[in-house]
Amino acid sequence: MTKESTLNRKPVSPSVLRSLETMANRLRRHSLLSTSQAGSGHPSSCFSCAEIVATIFFHFLRFDLNNPKNPFNDRFVLSKGHAAPVLWAALAEAGAFPVEHLMTLRRIDSELEGHPTPRSPFVDLATGSLGQGLSCGVGMAVASRISGIDNRIYVLLGDGEAAEGAVWEAAELASYEKLDNLTAVIDTNRLGQSDPTMFGHDVDQFQLRFEAFGWNVSVVDGHNVSELIDAFHSLSEMTGKPGMIVAKTLTGKGGSCMEHADGREGKRGTDSDQIQQARNGTGDARPL
Repeated sequence: MTKESTLNRKPVSPSVLRSLETMANRLRRHSLLSTSQAGSGHPSSCFSCAEIVATIFFHFLRFDLNNPKNPFNDRFVLSKGHAAPVLWAALAEAGAFPVEHLMTLRRIDSELEGHPTPRSPFVDLATGSLGQGLSCGVGMAVASRISGIDNRIYVLLGDGEAAEGAVWEAAELASYEKLDNLTAVIDTNRLGQSDPTMFGHDVDQFQLRFEAFGWNVSVVDGHNVSELIDAFHSLSEMTGKPGMIVAKTLTGKGGSCMEHADGREGKRGTDSDQIQQARNGTGDARPL
């Protein structure tokens, strides 16, 4: 059942697609530089979800930067909180604070912590204790419905945390409550902190499981902005069920020393040439 016919949806122009692809690379650049400056962090996990975050923040999210606690704002929960640098990068690019402030990542006097916390006014809850973000997103979606607020809740999960039981308890409740104002994404990049994840790149397993729990599911190439936009639109138009996007990605996408590489999670970039290239970058759509 859909809220409106997808036949009436206008196609996304090539210029919009290019601008989102450019933004994804800007988010990668910021994540690389800020974690290199900090001397720690998870750039490879930021790189895998750059197109996902760029698409949500700069094509779908309705958000008042001057009033981050406005209850009518759409909400974004970064359940895979170790990818905080890409969240801070998106907020900076959106105008929440100067881009230069990203270089204070993980400093004791900075609200830009290694995982999102409400020290930042643009963060509703602390995440990074994996497996809890979807539960919080479900609570937000229920609260919006009770309050009669027409907003959308977005949750970005990692594939590793999908092994947590709390994720499936939240999935069951979201289906039971018919939370069609909730859209979640699994960044299925195959690799965890120390080993491959349970299902690796077998995205069909995630599709089957969430469909069994009563969700509408779309499987996409998580680095293809056009596919992401189509999936977000399609799921938002369906009523009666929450929506899940299973995005197949590569950890460290675009990083010369980390793309699809084992043992890179939780380690800052080590390619000095790439870091220098990022410092000298102009923000265009070239790969890092």
